[in-house]
Amino acid sequence: MVAGEASGDLLASLVIDGLRARWPDLKTSGIGGPQMIQRGFDAHWPSEKLAVHGYSIEVFKRVAELLRIRKQLRQRLLRERPDVFMGVDAPDFNLGLEAGLKAQGVRTVHFVCPSIWAWRPERVNKIRQSADHVLCIFPFEPELLAKNGIAATYVGHPLASVIPLQPDQHAAREKLGLPLEGAVVALLPGSRGSEVRYLAPRFFEAAALMLKAQPAIQFVVPAVPAQHAAIEAHVAAAGMAGRILVVPGQSHTVLAACDVTLIASGTATLEAALFKRPMVIAYNMHWLSAWLMRRKQLQPWVGLPNILCREFVVPELLQDAATPQALADAVLQWLDDRARGSARIVALDEKFRALHLELRRDTAQLATDAIQKVLHS
Repeated sequence: MVAGEASGDLLASLVIDGLRARWPDLKTSGIGGPQMIQRGFDAHWPSEKLAVHGYSIEVFKRVAELLRIRKQLRQRLLRERPDVFMGVDAPDFNLGLEAGLKAQGVRTVHFVCPSIWAWRPERVNKIRQSADHVLCIFPFEPELLAKNGIAATYVGHPLASVIPLQPDQHAAREKLGLPLEGAVVALLPGSRGSEVRYLAPRFFEAAALMLKAQPAIQFVVPAVPAQHAAIEAHVAAAGMAGRILVVPGQSHTVLAACDVTLIASGTATLEAALFKRPMVIAYNMHWLSAWLMRRKQLQPWVGLPNILCREFVVPELLQDAATPQALADAVLQWLDDRARGSARIVALDEKFRALHLELRRDTAQLATDAIQKVLHS
C-alpha cells in the first residue's frame, strides 16, 4: 500500500481493518502514516514524504526525490511480489507505480478515483493502464469509469461511516478544554508544509480581525505533528499567541467542537460537511501552479461539498480573493446566521445530512469484497 498525507493515511487505515477481519494473517507494507502503522503496517517511508503542494513549481523541487523513492519501492515490490498492491489516492505518485507493477503481473487496485470529472480528464487513460480495479468513494464514478473500460466499485466514503450523523459538540469541547457555550471557530490551513506556509498567515490574520469584531470567539487549530512547530510560529507571528489553541492532530474532535470552520480546500472540507459544519473554503498557492490547475478545471467549484451538491452551498475564496478581511467577513457571516438560526443554516444542515447518508456504506467490507475478486481474477 502507498498512502500520501494525512487523509490517505486515514482512508487506508480504515480499509486495513476490513482486510484484516477477513485475512487475520494479513501483512501490509509500503508508504504510510501513523494510523496505518498503529494497525501493524510496515512503513518503508512515511506518508509525509509524498505531501507536495500544487501542480508545478513545488513538485519540480522535489521530483528527483519522489522518483527515487518510487523506483526503489517498485524494485522492492517486484522482488517481494505481493498478492495485490493498493495505491491510496496520491495519483501523481501511485498511478505510475501501479503501471509498472501491473506490467510485471502484480495485481493493482487504486483506492479513490482521481477527479477526472473535475479536472484533467485525460488522466482516464493512465488509470486504465495502471489499475486492475478502482475503488470509488463517490456513487457516480463507477459508471464514468465503465464507459472508459475500467472496472470499478462504489464503496462509499469511509469517513461517512466513521463520523456520526449527529456529532456530540459538548463532548468534543470538553475533550479539548473549550467552553461549552460561546462561538468556536476551527482553523484548518492544511496538513502539507507548503499549505501551512501559504494559508496559515492568512487564516491567523483573519482570526485576529474576527477577534476585534467578536472578542469572545474561541479559535482552535488541529496540527499534524510535522507541522506543529510551523503553525505555532505562524500563530505567534500573527500576534495571536494565547488566543488560538493549537492541538496535536484531533481534526475530527476540532470539527465536532466548532460552530464554523475556515478550511483549506481538500478532503478536510468533506469531513467538515459530514460534521454538518458551515465553512469557508480557501486556497492559495504559487500563481503558476494555480494558473495551470485553473486551465484544466472542468467545473465551477473547487471544494468537495460544492462539487457534490452541484452548487455553491459554502463560499470559496481562492488565490487573491483569500484576503484576511474577506475570510474574516465570510466566517463572521456564518456565525451571525447560526446565532439567528437562519434558513441558510437549516438548508445547509439538510444538504449535508442527505450527502452523509448517500456516502455511508460498509466501505471496509465492500473494498475487501472487491479486492478478493481481483485476487481471484
